[in-house]
Amino acid sequence: MIVYVSYYDLDLCLKGDPSFHLFGFLMCIGATAARALKTVLQGILLSAEGERLNSMNLLMYMAPISVICLIPASLFIEKDVVRIAVARARDDIRVLWSLLFNSTAAYLANLSNFLVTRHTSALTLQVLGNAKGAVAAAVSIFLFNNPVSMTGILGYCLTVLGVVLYSEAKKRAK
Repeated sequence: MIVYVSYYDLDLCLKGDPSFHLFGFLMCIGATAARALKTVLQGILLSAEGERLNSMNLLMYMAPISVICLIPASLFIEKDVVRIAVARARDDIRVLWSLLFNSTAAYLANLSNFLVTRHTSALTLQVLGNAKGAVAAAVSIFLFNNPVSMTGILGYCLTVLGVVLYSEAKKRAK
């Protein structure tokens, strides 16, 4: 029930968006399914009885696979990205610091995801991801005055309701 509410609210948020596009919606659904699959698999790897991995080892194994998948994709999609990055780095050393900070933040985000999965569950991580999306949308509305429809507001409210219901269900289960 709670998972249904959580996904239905995302559907409402997207359909209520003034700049809704079906391809973008389908990509969001695909990304959510892929994230859920990754989270479940990492939950299994972190809690398996026979060969349990710790968070650092899982990150060590997953990072090279991510690089192998993402580098060709970024080179294909962004044709001149290497030339532009090198030119900007030559002009301004802050670009290198920015890249270093960005990669460090990505490493810490992945490590924290693995730790949350190990100490809670894959479902908890998915619910937290939905809450993060609602918070990011609220911040973009307040800081950047992005337009939002009443349907979108209803979807965000349902997201928050789903997170609260999940939290209460976890408390009662203990």
